Amino acid sequence: MKKKTIAIAGGLGRIGLALTLKFAQNNFNVLVGDNNIKKYKLLKKKLDLNNIKFYKGNLLLDKEIKKFINYGIKNFKKIDHTICCCYPKTKDWNDKFENIKQNSLNKNISDHLGGSIIYSQKFIKYFLTQGGGKLIHISSIQGVSAPKFEHYEGLKMSSPIAYSAVKSAIIAITRYLAKLYGKKNIQINCISPGGIKENQPKIFAKRYRRSCLSKGLLESHDLFPLVSFLFSEDSRYINGQNIIIDDGWSL
Repeated sequence: MKKKTIAIAGGLGRIGLALTLKFAQNNFNVLVGDNNIKKYKLLKKKLDLNNIKFYKGNLLLDKEIKKFINYGIKNFKKIDHTICCCYPKTKDWNDKFENIKQNSLNKNISDHLGGSIIYSQKFIKYFLTQGGGKLIHISSIQGVSAPKFEHYEGLKMSSPIAYSAVKSAIIAITRYLAKLYGKKNIQINCISPGGIKENQPKIFAKRYRRSCLSKGLLESHDLFPLVSFLFSEDSRYINGQNIIIDDGWSL
């Protein structure tokens, strides 16, 4: 059977890299889009990447997305499915609500949400030409619930309001697009992960775990079984859904 090709935008990021490696190890072709060429070169030294092709670019810009798709077709003939793991943010992303600057707020919402919409547009146009495909967006538990602000008390961490705004909107655009194109053999879903482990302070991890049922903070590779399922034929009747994977944080 011909290998399927998965395109991962933000494929060297916290979530994207784990998915890149898992799909490559599970006999998929992987088209990786990311700005981090240094990280790719380090990865290339460590691994046999014959089934991974890297495209350097900002995958939330119209022209770059088109080039990304064309690069995938050139190398793999076809792109079967895609997931958008891009996470653009300004340097003042973590400013407190009282200190937010309008220019930064506008840029964060435009880049993340607007970019996700344009990414969807370009890939849906491509999927229409080939008769179908699957698209996954990454939302968050902060898109379905208010943050647990007590977890952040006394720490140089926050959950920005722009993050909640964008991630809740990602769920909305997923439903919109799934209904608009569902009869065209295009499946569009999103997943809402809980917090992902990334060198957070121990006190934060401890507080966070109290709100969960077993593990607490997830590791990026914990998302792979769900993403893999959504890209499989077994998920053919799942469309327009937001699937939460958070170890019970949102209960």
